[in-house]
Amino acid sequence: MSAPEISPFPLVELQAVCNAHNEWVALTFELSSAGGDAFQAALTLLKTPDVFAALAPMDCILPVPHPQLLEQSQLETLQANRIILRVPAAACADVAVQKKLSGLAEAGYRIMLDGVAEGSAATLCGARALVFDAALTLPPVLALVAQPGPHLALGMHSEARIAECAKAGFSWFAGDFALHPAHDNNLGDGTSRKRLLALLGLLARDAESRELEVLLKQDPALAYHLLKLVNSAAFALSSPIHSFGQAINVLGRRQLQRWLQLLLYARQQDDGLANPLLPLAAVRASMMEQLAKALGWDRDQQDMAFVAGVFSLLDVLLAMPMTEIVAALSLDLDVVMALLDRAGPLGDLLKLVEHHDAASLAQAGISHEAYWEAQLQAYHWAIQVSRNI
Repeated sequence: MSAPEISPFPLVELQAVCNAHNEWVALTFELSSAGGDAFQAALTLLKTPDVFAALAPMDCILPVPHPQLLEQSQLETLQANRIILRVPAAACADVAVQKKLSGLAEAGYRIMLDGVAEGSAATLCGARALVFDAALTLPPVLALVAQPGPHLALGMHSEARIAECAKAGFSWFAGDFALHPAHDNNLGDGTSRKRLLALLGLLARDAESRELEVLLKQDPALAYHLLKLVNSAAFALSSPIHSFGQAINVLGRRQLQRWLQLLLYARQQDDGLANPLLPLAAVRASMMEQLAKALGWDRDQQDMAFVAGVFSLLDVLLAMPMTEIVAALSLDLDVVMALLDRAGPLGDLLKLVEHHDAASLAQAGISHEAYWEAQLQAYHWAIQVSRNI
């Protein structure tokens, strides 16, 4: 697949917003550093067929850098109850902007101010919440209590900072905190680590079902999540599944491998919260697979791309060097190169999933449209995974 050097299609990245329980509640639309009109870019993407169904039930937070230019007619094709307009707080000093935003609020659109507005400007705009980069500082207390929220704290790099922001009045959070866990998710004992690595090894070499059953029976948490999964609405079975053998037969070998790879991330943390690595691993795995498909790779290559994506966070999950993890598994050389050095075709693809720009996509032969479609499908799948596990 070839991509034009300059694409009129916007390059926008979705970023998940979670609540205090690490559950996804919304998605922000972040414009690429290439620039352009952030609001028009988001509108273009939201015209994708069935986009609201794909991202359901998430709210969509759209950047509106120039609210004075915003017209309600631009929003007519959007689902008002799913849209939050993110507006610069400084713009709300303008009386005309206040009237415009207030009218949109009355029409059902939620207004979220980016930063702290002066005086009563937030109320006059019909704003109910604010978004604030709280990585280092917090807004004045009055700015939070004056509006019902939910307020969104950006720049969350640790669970400790989330706790501080929650105490201050924030209830939504976004950042890379999932990559910096304060503990190792109940995997501190060597026995648990060895069992997980053994299971990964069995999956990597497509072991017999009976071998998988033996290890599953030794891991109550993983076994619970597997049985919960196959009995969820996602499979709509007429009768409940009670045994691992039945679960394996229902899922099939290929799907069993994929779900078990993700189920490793489903373990609750010491505080009982959901593991934020789970949906992130699902996004990476699905995006890798979708991009491999877009590039015309065959089924086996697509499967390897999925594995590279889902395994790329194992060092964070297990609190172990990736070199030790790879040494314990029987992985394809291309997957090993991708995980250790971000090298080879899979490594190049993994780098695109972790960080992309127009130039790197063009070099890889991936159009902006193809990247958005892969991202949309990946987030759709991650949302479903989080709800079913």
